[in-house]
Amino acid sequence: MKLVRYGKVGSEKPGLIDKEGQLRDLSDHVADIDGSMLSPSSLSKLQDLDESSLPKVDGTRRLGACVGSVGKLMCIGLNYSDHAKESNLPIPEHPILFMKATSAIVGPNDTVSIPKDSKKSDWEVELGVVIGKACKYVSEADALDYVAGYCVCNDVSERHFQTELTGQWTKGKSCDTFGPLGPWLVTKDEIPNPQGLDMWLDVNGSRMQTGNTSTMIFTVAQIISHLSQMMTLHPGDVISTGTPPGVGMGMRPPVYLKKGDVMSLSIDGLGTQMQDVDEDS
Repeated sequence: MKLVRYGKVGSEKPGLIDKEGQLRDLSDHVADIDGSMLSPSSLSKLQDLDESSLPKVDGTRRLGACVGSVGKLMCIGLNYSDHAKESNLPIPEHPILFMKATSAIVGPNDTVSIPKDSKKSDWEVELGVVIGKACKYVSEADALDYVAGYCVCNDVSERHFQTELTGQWTKGKSCDTFGPLGPWLVTKDEIPNPQGLDMWLDVNGSRMQTGNTSTMIFTVAQIISHLSQMMTLHPGDVISTGTPPGVGMGMRPPVYLKKGDVMSLSIDGLGTQMQDVDEDS
């Protein structure tokens, strides 16, 4: 099942994409696609619906972030060995966690704005994991039972803010518009193995990143189990699980985003994002 949020910013409605690719409205069944309806029982009720009976939504509609009211947007750094190498950093012994401000979250095709004084804004295609039920002290063997579904995340990053200003990575990760999520939340029944997904990112039509989640240092299950030992993961929380090589910072010489660029990115089975790049006013 592919769940979406569509409409104007701040007024998104819940919907799904049916088997023919048609957008259908879910407003009569749920208030939003958020933590309140991501439990296994709630998703099962939606899966039992007759898709053809749901109202069609015709025309081109803006897609919002595929999860609303995200409580925590957690990110795992250096989770692909070849990305750690291009960053000239050692392979981590445990998952590196940083938080991305939820105010950075935008729709999958919304404009990404380069902040004032930015020198090194960069791209990162990542697999997003959406939690479906409260999760604490879970084992690696049981961890995927707590997943509602998966989505594409672009962990846009300002490298100067991230690594050269005193502080933590969060500074360079939390700029407004730096967290596109979607286009849709794909329930986990459609992604039986999150460790076998091809992923790519283009800038202006040129391939920058190519990878597969099979090369993660820490698997989705390992990440969820690890984080759950330290904090409760709540329904609607999102974990962005790291990026493969090909980021602008790793190129020689480095290449960074500028006004007028276009990013396109995709993960197998999870849809495609496309963002125009502008400068923040």
